[in-house]
Amino acid sequence: MYGTNPNTPFPIKDVDRVIFLKNHITNPNIQIGDFTYYDDGERPQDFEQRNVQYHYEFVGDKLIIGKFCALAQGCQFIMNGANHLMDGFSTFPFQIFSKDWAEGFDVNKWVENSKGDTHVGHDVWIGRDATLMPGVTIGNGVIIGSNAVVAKDVPAYAIVVGNPARIVKMRFSDDIIERLEQIAWWHWSAEKITKHKNAIMGADIAQLEKASLDDD
Repeated sequence: MYGTNPNTPFPIKDVDRVIFLKNHITNPNIQIGDFTYYDDGERPQDFEQRNVQYHYEFVGDKLIIGKFCALAQGCQFIMNGANHLMDGFSTFPFQIFSKDWAEGFDVNKWVENSKGDTHVGHDVWIGRDATLMPGVTIGNGVIIGSNAVVAKDVPAYAIVVGNPARIVKMRFSDDIIERLEQIAWWHWSAEKITKHKNAIMGADIAQLEKASLDDD
């Protein structure tokens, strides 16, 4: 076995605030990649109920988070069920509260107004109490600052902060980002990642490119 088993619910010995998130998810519309972890001092295993909001089955949208992501306490994913229909005189959702009011409820209207699935790439760091709005796509290697509110797509390896979140810096040059996207080390086997961990952590692009040509 190389590295830590991604199927371990609590991967750090004697630490119960850090979990490999995929092992605590039951909703099929939430997909979490290997080694992505969530850190929370108050029952991190309740992430699905506490951190994914307005995720109603009838809307059908998905939250998809890649591998090797780091999610800090209190980060929130707002799903499409938070949105209200706006084509009538009132935005109040009468239909969900009473059978008498449910007449004429059209699920398709909700789905048509959905902003789609929320996608978070690989190796993304989401800061404490950051909020991602429905339907955003977050590129690989992105850093989202604490308390940021992300309402638009974020390109790979950008750093975003604020409300609304804005790009304050690109982590690497366009050339390096393109090469990293092609290498996609997060899809390597645990054995290969272990072998080339120093190049990943040390930002040695030449060594990573050379390693990407090796047989897995």
